Amino acid sequence: MIPYILHVALLISVCLLFYKLLLQKETFYRLNRWVLVFCMALSFSLPLIPIPQQWTLRDTAVATETAPTQPVNNFEQNIAAQKQAAIKAAITSGIKANATPKVKTVLPANVKTVNPVLAKTAAHTPATITTTPATATATATNTTPLLQRALKLVFYVYWIGVAAFGLNLLLQLVVLLYQAYTKPVIKDGKFRIIELSGDKAPCSFGNNIFINPEKYDWETYSQILLHEKIHIQQGHSFDILIAELVLVLQWFNPFAWLYRTEVESNLEFLTDDSVLEHNEIERASYQMSLLKVSAPHLSLGITTNYNQSLLKRRILMMNSKRSNIHTMWKYFFLVPLLGILACALNDPEVYAQVAKTQVKNHSHQHQQHFSSNTETEGSWFATIKNDRVRMEFRSDSDDHNWSSNSDFKLNEFSSLPRDHKGDFTLTREAGTVLFNGKFDGDQGYGHYKFTANKDFKAFLGEHGISGIESGDEFAFFMINIKKDYVTMLESNGYKHLSKDGLISMGALKVDEPYIRFWKENGYPNLTTDELVSGKALGITADYISDIRKAGYTNLTFDQLVSFKATGVTGKFITGLHGRDAKTGKPGHVTTEKMNAEDIVSVKALNVDENYIASLQKAGYTNVPLNELTSMKAVGVTPEFIEGFKAAGYNHIPANELVSMKSVGVTPAYVKSLATIGYNNISADELVSMKSVGVTPEYVANLKASGYGHISANDLVSMKSVGASPEFAKGFARLGYKNIPADELVSMKAVGVTPEFAESFKIAGYGNISVNDLVSIKSMGITPEFARSFESVGYKNIPYNELTGLKALGITPAYIKSFQDAGFKNINLDTFSGLKSMGITPEFIESFKKIGYTNITLDEATSLKATGVTPEYVNKMREKGFKSQDLNKYIELKNAFNEDNK
Repeated sequence: MIPYILHVALLISVCLLFYKLLLQKETFYRLNRWVLVFCMALSFSLPLIPIPQQWTLRDTAVATETAPTQPVNNFEQNIAAQKQAAIKAAITSGIKANATPKVKTVLPANVKTVNPVLAKTAAHTPATITTTPATATATATNTTPLLQRALKLVFYVYWIGVAAFGLNLLLQLVVLLYQAYTKPVIKDGKFRIIELSGDKAPCSFGNNIFINPEKYDWETYSQILLHEKIHIQQGHSFDILIAELVLVLQWFNPFAWLYRTEVESNLEFLTDDSVLEHNEIERASYQMSLLKVSAPHLSLGITTNYNQSLLKRRILMMNSKRSNIHTMWKYFFLVPLLGILACALNDPEVYAQVAKTQVKNHSHQHQQHFSSNTETEGSWFATIKNDRVRMEFRSDSDDHNWSSNSDFKLNEFSSLPRDHKGDFTLTREAGTVLFNGKFDGDQGYGHYKFTANKDFKAFLGEHGISGIESGDEFAFFMINIKKDYVTMLESNGYKHLSKDGLISMGALKVDEPYIRFWKENGYPNLTTDELVSGKALGITADYISDIRKAGYTNLTFDQLVSFKATGVTGKFITGLHGRDAKTGKPGHVTTEKMNAEDIVSVKALNVDENYIASLQKAGYTNVPLNELTSMKAVGVTPEFIEGFKAAGYNHIPANELVSMKSVGVTPAYVKSLATIGYNNISADELVSMKSVGVTPEYVANLKASGYGHISANDLVSMKSVGASPEFAKGFARLGYKNIPADELVSMKAVGVTPEFAESFKIAGYGNISVNDLVSIKSMGITPEFARSFESVGYKNIPYNELTGLKALGITPAYIKSFQDAGFKNINLDTFSGLKSMGITPEFIESFKKIGYTNITLDEATSLKATGVTPEYVNKMREKGFKSQDLNKYIELKNAFNEDNK
C-alpha cells in the first residue's frame, strides 16, 4: 500500500494538474470553486475506499502455499512471496545435499500447517528486497536497519511540520479574533467593518471586513466594501480555511501550496465577476480601484485579500471572453481520471481481508513460539526409499499443530531399530536429534527430541551471530549449517551476520561459487538480502547474458531483480525494440528505446511485441510509450479499432482511442446515434456524450418534447446539468414554450425550476423572462424575499429593483434601522444610494452626538462622500473653525483636498 499521506499528495497533485490544464482559463468560476473544494475533500477520502476485485488495475494474484494466503499486490510483494516459498522449500528438503530449491515449491498436501521452524524462518526473512547500497562487509540485521531509522526520522519530521504549520494557522485565527473584537467596529447588517490604522491591506474573514477607511477615496472605499461583502456572502472563508488545513497536513507537497494559490485565485475571479454584475460598477473604475488597493501579500494567509502578484491575472480574466457552455465536457473527465487512479492505487477489497488473515496468523505464530518449546520435539513418521529417508515431523500438542517433511541420507543415522522399539540418532554440527521408535519394513514411527550443540552456538556467538533461540538452533540443524560455511561467508566479506541472514542464505544454498558468480558479473558488493533475492528468483549467468545481449548492459541489481520478477527476457526486450531475438535483424515491431523502468512497466501491463505488431497492422505505428501503455491498460485492441473503422472512423488518434475506451464508447454506440440522425460526430464529442450518458432514448424523448435539432454539444450540456424533457415540459405548462437549449441549460444549472417560476407568478410577478428568472435565481431572490419588505411598507417591488436590493444587501432590517431613526417614506432608490456609500443610522447618530440634531440624508451623503467624520469636525473645532452648518465642513474638506492635489 502506498502510505496514506503520500497517496493523498499524489491525488492533490493530479487534481491540480487537471485543473491547470483544462479548467484554469474557463470562466465558470462557481463551478471551478466546487471542483477545487471537492478535489481537496476527495483526495483525503478516496485512498480509504477499497476497490472491488474486478475493478482493480493492480496485480492481485495470491500465493497459495501452506503458509497463510498472501496477496501479491505489487512487484516487491511478489519477490517476497517467491523468496519465502524458496526458503521453505529449501528447509523442507534441507538434508538433500545437492538439492536446488525451486521458487514455487509447494509442500505436500498432507501438511496441514507450517512447521514452527519454517514459519519462524519465513517470518524472519525480509519481506522486500532492500535498496541500500552494498558494502564490502555485510551489516548485522538484528540491529535496527538504516532504512527503518530513516523512515522513523521522516515520520518525526513530518509531524513536527504538521505541528508547526498547525500552530501557525491557530495563531492567525487568534490574531484575527483579537483584532475583530478589540478594534473599532461599524455594524452593517450581518457585516462587521473593523477600522484599522496604518498601512495595512484590506481583507475579510468570516463576517468581518478589516480596512483603514482613511487610506482610500470614497469610490474606492465603496468598491472595496462591495468586494469584501461578496466574499462574505458567498462564504469564501470556508474555502480558504479548508485549503489552509490541507497545507497543514501536506506542508511538504509543493503541489499543495500551488493548489492553495489556485483556490484563492478562483475566489478572486468569482468575486470580481460578481462585482461587475452590478450595473453601477464600471469595469475600468473597478480595475483602477484594484490598482490603488493592491499590496504585497502582507495579510494573514487565512483571509481574502488584495494580493499584488495576482492582480494581473484578475484583470486579464475580467477582460477575457466568457467560456462557451459547450466546453463543460472538460469537467466530466475528472470522474474517470479519479476512477482510474483509484483502481490503480487503492487496495482491492481482497487485500484488506488477506491482511487481517496475515496479522492473525503472525500473532498465532508468536504465541506458539513463546508459549512452549514444542518445535524441538514431537512425533516422527518415516519412509525408507533406496538410500534416503523421507521423515515427517509432527507436533504432539493440539494447541500447536504443525508438521513438516524432510529428506535425509540413510547413512547419516545411527543403526535404525528394525521390528523392535529402540533409539537412534542424527547428529550434525548444530545439534543432535534423538529418535525413539521402530521400523516395520520401510515404514517407521516414534518420538523425537532435538538437543542443541552448545559448542556450535558458542562458535556462532564468537562470529557475531547472537540472539539465537531454540527454534533458530533447530533451523540451523535442519538446513545443516556448518562452521566452515560461516567461515566461507566471512572470507567473502560477510562478517557479523544476523541469525536470520544466515538461515536465509543457508536455506537457499548461497555458496561460494554463487557469490563469485555475482562478483564476476559486475556486482561485487551485494548484501545478504540481495544474494538471497537473486537466488530465490533464480537469476543465473545465462539470464544476465541474455539481458545484456538485448542491449541492457549496465543494469543495477535492483533493476535486474525487477526484470526477473516481472518475467522480462531478452526475447521480450528485442521484440519491443524491433529486433528479431535469434538473428538480431530488424523485426516487424518498432518503438522508441525504453529505459529499464519502462521495460518493467510494459511487461507488467503485458505490452509485448505481438500487441504492438497488432496495433501496427491496424495503422498505429511508432506509438509513444505513454500512449502505448494507456491503450493496453484500458483494453484498446485491434478489434476495437477495426470496429470504428467499419463505422467510418479511420484515423482516430491514440489518445482519443484511450478516452473512448475508458468511458465505454463502442462502434455499436456510434451506430445507435447515427440511426437518430447524429452522423460524423467527432471523437471528443462522442466521449463527452457517452461520459454524461447521452443515449438514443434520451435524444428521442427530447425530440418528442419539441427539441428536434439539438447539436451534440448542446446535448452534452443538457444531459450534464439534467435538463430533461420532463424539465422542459414543466415550463411549457406555465407558458414558457420553445425555450432554446442553451437557456434551458442555464435555468437548470442555477436551479430554476417550474415550481420556482410558478411561485413568482403566484406572488404577482407575471411574464418574467427566462433570462430574468436565471438572474433572480442566481442572486438568491425568492418571493419570500420580496414579501419581507412588506413589513417595512414596501409592497409589489418590481423584480428588477429586487435584484438591486439583493445585490447591495439591502434588507428590511436595514430599512427599519432608518425608520427607527426618524427617516420615513424613503424611496428604494435612496436606500440603494445610502447602502452603496455605506451610510448607516449609526453614522448619522454619530453627528447628532456632537450637536447636529437635524441632519438630513442628503447632508449625510455629502459628509460620507467627502470623508467628513465627527472626528474631523472636532479636530477642526479645536483649530478654531466652528460652525453649526455641516456644509461648511464639507466645503473645508473639499478645499483641503484640492490643495493636496
